[in-house]
Amino acid sequence: MLKQFNLNPRKLVHKPVLAFAVVLALAGCNQTAEQQGTVATETSEPETMKTTMFYVGTYAKPDAESIYLYSLDPETGELTREKGFKAGENPSYLALNDAGKYLYAVNETQEFEGKKSGAVSAFEIAGDGKELKLLNQMPSEGGAPCYIAIADNTVLVANYSGGNVAALPLQDNGQLGQPNAVQHKGAGPNQERQEGPHAHYIAPAPDGTYTFAVDLGADKVFGYKVQDGKLVQHTPAVAYTSEPGSGPRHMAFHPNGQYAYLLHELNATMTALAYDAGKGTFSEIQTITTSPADFDGNNYPAAVKVSPDGKFLYGSNRGHNSIVVYAIEEGTGKMELVQHMSTGGDWPRDFVIDPTGNILLVANERSNNITSFKIDKATGKLTATGHEAQVQKPVNIVFKD
Repeated sequence: MLKQFNLNPRKLVHKPVLAFAVVLALAGCNQTAEQQGTVATETSEPETMKTTMFYVGTYAKPDAESIYLYSLDPETGELTREKGFKAGENPSYLALNDAGKYLYAVNETQEFEGKKSGAVSAFEIAGDGKELKLLNQMPSEGGAPCYIAIADNTVLVANYSGGNVAALPLQDNGQLGQPNAVQHKGAGPNQERQEGPHAHYIAPAPDGTYTFAVDLGADKVFGYKVQDGKLVQHTPAVAYTSEPGSGPRHMAFHPNGQYAYLLHELNATMTALAYDAGKGTFSEIQTITTSPADFDGNNYPAAVKVSPDGKFLYGSNRGHNSIVVYAIEEGTGKMELVQHMSTGGDWPRDFVIDPTGNILLVANERSNNITSFKIDKATGKLTATGHEAQVQKPVNIVFKD
């Protein structure tokens, strides 16, 4: 049965800023208001104009709050919880449609309605943007769906334990249509993690012509086209093959569409790829480690992002608990290490750069916090803002604006 999820009352109330008028009417008075130690008028933007909103996907029990709405001050990095939503079990990864009217989430479970499958949930963003109304749910056609994206009016899902990817066409009212899945094949030398395929990511290229699925178990990037709400494998079906045992996990395109960066979980490396947009294939430019040279512990990278200006590349390290920063060489796409910055928490999963490019937010799953960092746009380096938010098992962050 569909229902509207209840919301928590907002914990903080913004107070309006008082404006002061100073009249300088004395003859011969040439002092400015600033010189007199007063303010002639209040010209700063209202607080609501300074903030931007984002959703947080988490691991949570079925009856608990599991998706949260936060606001961010992009100047200071301060985070404020706005609402909490009961959005079902483990809505770990989220996606917004282009109009910002609908929110979609994977429910990262092994069973849905008696079937070996996770689920996908569709929500309408209502109530002046601060309510979520469940529209419908559909099976993901595979266990443990762990990534979601939207392409050509179709929701795309990567099922980790199912080793497959699924497409769900979108209806005019935002609801999900019937899913269809494509099974991956392949295995790798890591017997514990690569006994079979494990799809971990799926998203379209910037020009939308092709869609790519990254499979950790098969050590491959598979290529598709989205046609009439379905995934159709293109030729060649394999767009790129990683080093055996490397376990590719996530990929991010450069804004220019000429390069992509593939993050490998099992051997903690980042690979720069040249993208052939005509053929829908990749070729290796460079591969380097995501770990510091003096680190000998276990490290499992999770997410990768390119800065909006295309100058810098970021990756999250679970184990070393850091964000690695690289400079991207213009014209070649090659990477050069800039920094390893502690995330201020344990087991960083997803992270995101805010729309202004000023702030980077990290979801630290095991320490139950989201930490905030200022980005130096000239060097790419991160500096902790000192602000954080307490969130139970945060996984994914998606900006609303």
